[in-house]
Amino acid sequence: MVDPANTVGIPVNPTPLLKDELDIVIPTIRNLDFLEMWRPFLQPYHLIIVQDGDPTKKIHVPEGYDYELYNRNDINRILGPKASCISFKDSACRCFGYMVSKKKYIFTIDDDCFVAKDPAGKAVNALEQHIKNLLCPSTPLFFNTLYDPYREGADFVRGYPFSLREGVSTAVSHGLWLNIPDYDAPTQLVKPKERNTRYVDAVMTIPKGTLFPMCGMNLAFDRDLIGPAMYFGLMGDGQPIGRYDDMWAGWCIKVICDHLGLGVKTGLPYIYHSKASNPFVNLKKEYKGIFWQEDIIPFFQNVKLSKEATTVQQCYIELSKMVKEKLSSLDPYFDKLADAMVTWIEAWDELNPPATA
Repeated sequence: MVDPANTVGIPVNPTPLLKDELDIVIPTIRNLDFLEMWRPFLQPYHLIIVQDGDPTKKIHVPEGYDYELYNRNDINRILGPKASCISFKDSACRCFGYMVSKKKYIFTIDDDCFVAKDPAGKAVNALEQHIKNLLCPSTPLFFNTLYDPYREGADFVRGYPFSLREGVSTAVSHGLWLNIPDYDAPTQLVKPKERNTRYVDAVMTIPKGTLFPMCGMNLAFDRDLIGPAMYFGLMGDGQPIGRYDDMWAGWCIKVICDHLGLGVKTGLPYIYHSKASNPFVNLKKEYKGIFWQEDIIPFFQNVKLSKEATTVQQCYIELSKMVKEKLSSLDPYFDKLADAMVTWIEAWDELNPPATA
């Protein structure tokens, strides 16, 4: 059995890394009391809270936090007709926060994620580890058997090509979870009491050409490098699928990172995931995705972007056309999703016009 860390008495970090270059994005339908536990590590940073559900409900944020809060009315006001690309009644709404941020880096966390303890009992500063991951290169072209060679106490092993030791820029840092694992509904149903107690002290680069199941509850990324591809799709209210928002974004960002020569890391940091969602409710949301993914994943495995696609936006528009062409036969939903991908990019570019010389 694992428990969350006790952060009472830990002072707020007086010298936080990248304080003015990073936003924390939190999707929620409830009061954010969980931020009390995170105060020592997160209070110095600016929060972007995306309120899902009833926009008239007041969300309480603990005192001392600097934040801006957006509800559905705000999303409709800011995006106008393009607001249709932002999901409703689903945590996929978090990607609106990515769009309105003006910072270089994003850390996103769910409101049921608490501070974890490492094996020595020390509270884990998840954000600090994510920043370290993002600021160090990745090695997607050749696997290092000592995992991240840039960590203290590690290096490139014998036989690792010297020509590849510079690595590539890291676009995404994908963290993990103690206690409640990120399982799909069928696995939840057959293993209702399973808890993750294993803390693996490792960070690794996901190799080029390999997809992965991205979880959005403990995630950081370089918005300048990959931000326009971090679209969590159409999920939730009015859609035939849910709980595949982060998966969709993960498949998209991985093929684009591979194409553009960027890296994706997974492993540390851990958070403590406090609450198991209802597996029967999850099954209703997931069941189409469980079938569809057997076609979706081979589709992404075979994506070949053109040499002309040299920006994230260009890659994403190309990908949207492939989705429409190859996946619409699965279900009309994918035709709608492909259109939403284009709308997302148009909205992103309107709110984030390219800098002029």
